[in-house]
Amino acid sequence: MSTSGHDLETIRAALQPHGLFLRGVVNFAAGEAAPTLSDGRTAASVVLIGNIGSSLWPAFSRWRNNQPDGGGSDPLDTWSKEVIGPIAVIAKAAAWFPSDPPWQPFQQWAMRAEGLKASPLGILIHPAYGLWHGYRGALGFAVPVEDEPAPHGAHPCEACPDQPCLTTCPVAAVHEHAFDVPACRSHLRTPQGQGGCMARGCLARAACPIGAEYRYEDAQLRFHMAALSL
Repeated sequence: MSTSGHDLETIRAALQPHGLFLRGVVNFAAGEAAPTLSDGRTAASVVLIGNIGSSLWPAFSRWRNNQPDGGGSDPLDTWSKEVIGPIAVIAKAAAWFPSDPPWQPFQQWAMRAEGLKASPLGILIHPAYGLWHGYRGALGFAVPVEDEPAPHGAHPCEACPDQPCLTTCPVAAVHEHAFDVPACRSHLRTPQGQGGCMARGCLARAACPIGAEYRYEDAQLRFHMAALSL
């Protein structure tokens, strides 16, 4: 028994008004480590849900503007649960979110489902969307999910000879194999950081040429930067 492509189309249609997409599928082999469903069974498949560029921003912004408290302290997480939770019920699936325990290996799932690899900034880089995408949740199924496997190509950064992300950061916090988080956060607290990356988004991230057409809207960039705990 398996979850058919028709079932996935139903989920895709439910996500579409919210600017969310089915991003990929992980099918677990027998005996492989996999998350536990609410009924105690082990998941056979995980379907990742996320945004491409600023696809979620219009729907999320409308929802947030209609909340008396603006969506609370973690509005994007709250909105994601309000959208994905009911879809999980309809699909008879478990729902997991990056913000909630038990912490699930979303990055590992994404690397496996979409063949992604980490960029120098630590963000998984997509061959088409670059650094402008994200994962808002996942659905877990007790049966395998039939879906087209994602292509696994070369690391996009290896085909980028200039790698401007390594040289654009104002405080050289980005290195080929490491990201200096303390240096980044210290800079963001300064007037230069407040007027630069905090106002317009990470300059190193914006310098990446891959998927530049999917760059987040300015309002979304400011939202994500403001969400940092400085």
